[in-house]
Amino acid sequence: MKKNKELVLEPPLGERKVLLHTCCAPCSSAIIEIMLKQGLEPVIYYSNSNIYPFHEYQKRKDECTRYAKEKGLEVYDDDYNHQDWRLIAKGLEHEPERGQRCLFCFKYRLARAALFAKEHGIKVITSTLASSRWKNLEQVNEAGLYACSKYEDVYWWDQNWRKYGLQERRNAIIKEMNFYNQDYCGCEFSIINNKNA
Repeated sequence: MKKNKELVLEPPLGERKVLLHTCCAPCSSAIIEIMLKQGLEPVIYYSNSNIYPFHEYQKRKDECTRYAKEKGLEVYDDDYNHQDWRLIAKGLEHEPERGQRCLFCFKYRLARAALFAKEHGIKVITSTLASSRWKNLEQVNEAGLYACSKYEDVYWWDQNWRKYGLQERRNAIIKEMNFYNQDYCGCEFSIINNKNA
């Protein structure tokens, strides 16, 4: 079996402290692990007002928090405001997954992450959204660049978190930690699309 080449992390500006916008524990697990292994300091930011219903949001946040504690890290929780998030989805309810609704959703969440980074003196942000094969990587990067363009001293790290065995390691950690692993992206419209798939 061919061994995967190890990913060498190179954040912009050589920064060691990185804001990691995280969507769930399964997607963040291998990313956090490799960041810590290579001497980075991930600051975990949970900003996911898209998730519906609220108990699903809470369940995913609890799993993120459980893993963070295991690694000696803290999760910073953004305010949950699904009604506000619904404003960006208005008119896009019937878009397919990876369609325009997803792009607007990423922009909404990553803009909040960039603001948090600015307010806390963190210069680099990245997102676990770039780890999921169900997400459009170009949309994630477009949203990240858009979010960081609002601040001259906050930079988007367009790392592709799917390569170098990270997907396989993610799957292993899910089993090791017995994570809750959701079967839809998050919003009520993705539940509908998932049932139609």
